[in-house]
Formats: sequence, C-alpha cells, structure tokens
Amino acid sequence: MTWNWTLLRAGEFWLDAGAMFGIIPKPVWQRWLTPDDANRMPLQQNSLLLEKDGKLVVIETGIGDKFGDKERRIYNLEDRAIHDALHEVDCAPQDVDAVILTHLHFDHAGGLTRRSANEDDRPDPTFPNAEIIVQRREWEDAIANRSTMHKTYLPNHLTPEIAERVRLVDGAEEVLDGVSVWPVPGHTWGQQAVRFNDDSGNTVVFVPDVMPTRFHVTPTACMAYDVETWTSQQERIQLLAQAADADWLLVLVHEHGEARVRVRPNPDKPGAHMLIDA
Repeated sequence: MTWNWTLLRAGEFWLDAGAMFGIIPKPVWQRWLTPDDANRMPLQQNSLLLEKDGKLVVIETGIGDKFGDKERRIYNLEDRAIHDALHEVDCAPQDVDAVILTHLHFDHAGGLTRRSANEDDRPDPTFPNAEIIVQRREWEDAIANRSTMHKTYLPNHLTPEIAERVRLVDGAEEVLDGVSVWPVPGHTWGQQAVRFNDDSGNTVVFVPDVMPTRFHVTPTACMAYDVETWTSQQERIQLLAQAADADWLLVLVHEHGEARVRVRPNPDKPGAHMLIDA
C-alpha cells in the first residue's frame, strides 16, 4: 500500500554546534558550516504529513509553541509550530488520525501539546483525535526522565491527556497499513525510524537523530546528546548501507537545507557513503 506525503517545516531553531558534533573538533566541523556568535548552528524541525483514502498521519511534531521568551532566545526559535505548517497545507490538526514519534525529546514531541487559552494554563492536545505511536522503551524512559539531559523529556508534552492516546510498540512493527517502524537506538534507547512506500514508487524513510543532518553522514559525527555514542554510530553505518543498497529516499529530521536525500557509496572513501539530493 502506498501513501501521498508532504514535507512540513515546523520552524527553524539553533543548537550548539560543538554539541551537535561531539568528539569532532571545531577546526574540522567549521569546514562544513559557520556558527553564529554563540557557537550555534541552524537546524529545522522537519515533519511529514501522510495521506491515504482520507486517513491523515503526522510523523514528528517538533517543539511546539509553549516555550517562553527565555527558551526562545536560547534556541533562537522561529515563531512557528507544527500546527502552522499543517494549516499551510489545508490540514486541521483535529483531523489527524495518527501521530508517529521517533522519540520524545522536546524538539520532536513538544508539538503534541500547545498553549492553552484556558485560565488554568494547562496545555491542550494539538491532535485531539489522533492515536500516538511510540516505542514502549521510549515512553517508559521519557516518563522516568532517563536522559543525558535533564530538561528534554518535558511534562507539558507528556500529559495525562496524551498518555490516554498512546499506543506502545515493542520493536519492529507495521504500525499502520503500509507504515513500519524499527528501533535505531543510540541517541535514545527507544528511538525508532519510520518507513513507507509512496505513490511515486519510493521507499521513504524518515530518519531521526541517528543522522539528524547531512553533516552526520560522517560515522564519527555523533552528538553529545546521545545516550550511547558507539551504538548510534553503528546504527548510522547500518542505516546508510541499507539505504544505499535499497535506494531508499531519506528525509532527515533536522536538516536545514534540502532534507530529502539518497545514499551513494563515496568514491573517495572506500566503505564510506555520501548523500545526494533526492
């Protein structure tokens, strides 16, 4: 079964470039990009909207709109969220049937809820009618706040209202008709990638923080945020090999430029891979 899909841009934000490249020294990663005065690099919150026979599915929800002025300055966060991106393609969040999350860090799942107009200031579900699909290990770690960062699994996007709609997955599984997930641990223990076939004959894979940008095609380009760096590296190497062999179309979750890429062997580095625009 195949799906129509649309790439959504839920907003630009900036993170420390040194943290994004871990052990790679600044003189090396500065060949790839120029950071701002705060040593930050631009990233994007990429999401997908899938449609088939009237069924609507969102993959990834981005940061959302709940951050205050202090956090918005820290992340140089664009005044934009997943619901804005959906409205631009004439999709109402309440019409979404399912939301698939790669993991539950705030920059991937914060958009599950949004600022409330109610006096009690409790966040409202962004997708009030959607089932939310995530790995069981990821949900349990998020609720227990097991992370290298103490403020990345945030209670205001893991509310009781969200918990009521969660479907927990254990490992690789076809979670919807023609949509499959499988674990890609390393960044978190419960992180998953998403795969489906589209109407153009592509096998599309939404790639989470196992390879967040084009620059992370380098095997050693692991993030300081990863809970298990070596595992993340090995998962990325395996993903690249599979993508090259099967000619997958990859969509990179935080790529600021063209997020749709294909993988090819690197002719200058035997055993390595390179990315080209899809």
